[in-house]
Amino acid sequence: MTEGDAVAGPGIRVRLEGNVSGSDVGALRKWLEQEQALAELLRDRKVRVEERHRTDAPAGHMGLGTEILLVIVETGTTVTVASLTQHVERAVRAWLANRRRVESGEQPRPDIRELDSDES
Repeated sequence: MTEGDAVAGPGIRVRLEGNVSGSDVGALRKWLEQEQALAELLRDRKVRVEERHRTDAPAGHMGLGTEILLVIVETGTTVTVASLTQHVERAVRAWLANRRRVESGEQPRPDIRELDSDES
């Protein structure tokens, strides 16, 4: 997905703020895709995971220029933005706990929000 592309469907956006390494966004995306509840939604094609360049990130910052989108792709599905947000929040907390075990220093701060209507 390129900058400026629209995202089809409701969903949520995950950004990492603060002390973010160049590999954090990719590692978090992989973690999200492997978490059981999210993996099932992905396998059943009810949710799609995308990365896109942020338009609000300061230039020249590694890792900060990308955000992760989890988009609900089936309109008649039982997946809601609220339930998707709960799954993602749990998965991000688990990822941060795991990251603390392997990397020292200040941890990234996740920002998990519903996609704005102009983003979808």
